[in-house]
Amino acid sequence: MSSSTAGARATTHRTRTRTPGPSGCTASRPGASSTRATTTSGGSSPTWPYTELVDYLRHHTPDAPDRVFATLGHFDGVHFARRATAPALFSAGLMDPVCPPSTVHAAFRQYAGDKQITEWPFADHAGGKGANAVVQLRWLRGRGLAPARRWTP
Repeated sequence: MSSSTAGARATTHRTRTRTPGPSGCTASRPGASSTRATTTSGGSSPTWPYTELVDYLRHHTPDAPDRVFATLGHFDGVHFARRATAPALFSAGLMDPVCPPSTVHAAFRQYAGDKQITEWPFADHAGGKGANAVVQLRWLRGRGLAPARRWTP
């Protein structure tokens, strides 16, 4: 598993076969998705990291938003999701101010491969914490991408 980087966390998993590409993906709080919608959501103030973007746009010319969001579109997870085909397990904290659930669902809806999502109704950016890792390992085990549980006496 990898650590969160500004909310973006996706880990690919491969089997030991010669099959090209990843065999599965766990995407916990995939950030940098639907950046324009997150930054300009009506009525609510964006939280970090979007506040930096709002501060930048506040002090630049009126055409800056179009240029900025066109550039950020090259990094938007929604666009990459359309090209992904490995089975994926997404997760979202429904009270996450950093990676709002709407952005996770945007990437999830666009994901081209088989997909599932785990929602944590009362979770913030920490998601399901340790419980999410258990869900991910079960999902990976079900696809032969994680070793069987080993019990020690």
